[in-house]
Amino acid sequence: MEAFLISTGIVALAEMGDKTQLLSLVLAARFRKPWPIVLGILVATLANHGLAGAVGSWVTTVLGPNILRWVLGVSFIAMAVWMLIPDKLDDEEGEDAPRMGVFLTTVVAFFLAEMGDKTQIATVMLAAQYPSWFMVVAGTTLGMMLANAPVVWLGDAITQRVPLRWVHLSSAVIFAVLGVVALLS
Repeated sequence: MEAFLISTGIVALAEMGDKTQLLSLVLAARFRKPWPIVLGILVATLANHGLAGAVGSWVTTVLGPNILRWVLGVSFIAMAVWMLIPDKLDDEEGEDAPRMGVFLTTVVAFFLAEMGDKTQIATVMLAAQYPSWFMVVAGTTLGMMLANAPVVWLGDAITQRVPLRWVHLSSAVIFAVLGVVALLS
């Protein structure tokens, strides 16, 4: 039980203000369908944290911190540009799902955003420290859900009152800043 509780607490705290929390808000603003987004976050987190114990340390040694930094920085900047491009979804106020569907789009985006993230690294370290891999993954997943699910519902409520264009512009600026910070750090 110790592995579960410590894993939950560490990841919930580490996730506060993290890029995946921002991604949760962006997905909620873009798609306005909280349940498929939350379920997508759950599936992506289970997959990512499940693999983190097995491949997380291998990926960081093969790619190294500089390559991971560049991948993250360029990805954030690309996301900032993407946020500025209007699409059919915006024109119809979120009624239609994206080509892959809200759920699958969330799974892919969230899984990729977690690659090399501090919570993924924390999962690798916790799995190395505690003998119960299952309890660590269950705890880190619960921590992610405690930090991100409320953001999805908050984002959905905000987009009901704030024009979607403002949300996109704000998100684009935040992603661009995160990209520059990642490249410069």
